[in-house]
Amino acid sequence: MDLSYTPEEEDFRARLREWLAKALPTLPPKPSPDDWPGRRAYDLGWQRMLYDAGYADVHWDASPTVRLIFLEETERAGAPYVGANFVGLLHAGPTVAAEGTPEQRARWLPPVLRGDEVWCQGFSEPDAGSDLASLRTRAWRDGDDYVVSGSKIWTSHAEVADWCELLVRTDPSAPRHRGITWLAMPMDAPGITVRPLRTLAGSAEFAEVFLDEVRVPVANRVGAENDGWRVTMVTLSFERGTAFVGEVVACRRVLGELAREARRNGRWDDPALRRRLGRLNAEFRALWRLTQWNVSEAEASGGVPGAGGSVFKLRYSHARQELYDTAAAVLGADCLDLGRPWVLDRLSSLSYTIAAGTSQIQRNIVAERILGLPKGR
Repeated sequence: MDLSYTPEEEDFRARLREWLAKALPTLPPKPSPDDWPGRRAYDLGWQRMLYDAGYADVHWDASPTVRLIFLEETERAGAPYVGANFVGLLHAGPTVAAEGTPEQRARWLPPVLRGDEVWCQGFSEPDAGSDLASLRTRAWRDGDDYVVSGSKIWTSHAEVADWCELLVRTDPSAPRHRGITWLAMPMDAPGITVRPLRTLAGSAEFAEVFLDEVRVPVANRVGAENDGWRVTMVTLSFERGTAFVGEVVACRRVLGELAREARRNGRWDDPALRRRLGRLNAEFRALWRLTQWNVSEAEASGGVPGAGGSVFKLRYSHARQELYDTAAAVLGADCLDLGRPWVLDRLSSLSYTIAAGTSQIQRNIVAERILGLPKGR
């Protein structure tokens, strides 16, 4: 395992830093968190800037190490997060790049890179809970189309999306992991109803999606029919492997801000609080090294993150919650003021042990795929 950077990679870092210093001051003001059409336009505009500068394809065509450098530097510079482009850039796009046909890659990847189209994720269902393989949304063949009926929940950015990475059951008689198919569904197809969901933090980036005999071309299937579970594991390896890299950098920055605030408001005198901050500093340093290790492993295995992403996701989810619980201790009574820094972040952190696979699921993956323990019965 080699965690050092080559001269070419350090040159990429230097050029990216120089470009960010020039580009970020030209950005327009950020829209309101509730203005999703405005946020879509803002996020797509940033993606277009990356495309014009030659940085748009780092998530797919660059090495995992260059991707790591890109995410690290953009977060440190305070660049916009991918936002509405999250699913397209970090989940669906890499999956299509890895599993799609040449025609599918030519159709779907360039619009995501240019900032022309937004994707959402249609995986979770109301009755499936954490057991994704128990999904019930049906799809049956009718000529050159699949006809899809069912519902999805927690569908990220569905209200502003052009496409949905959709999991459907195409063979109800097959073992549940073997009857699933991965489809790209156009969100303007007849029969789709989107109902936004408001989170505890007051945002509405998720939605319920109801599908009433929606026709999706068979040509939009990624991978073979009934092989969707394997394709989904590719998607989730990206979601759990490299998608949180920028957030680790952000958490390390927040940790420094918390220490400065504690010194300012006098809570630094509490030895228990100082120990918490010190332990979190060690935690996030270790998570960063784990990120580098995962990237090194992905480099050696062709660019797709492995099961080590579940180790990272499991520990990061809890560390993030601990970080913002510590922020509440630093703020004291002000932790109830939604206008203060870190308060809304604390509310959103509660979802991290559920999003992208619950902690219980991640423990099962680690136990079975890394430790070699038998599956539960």
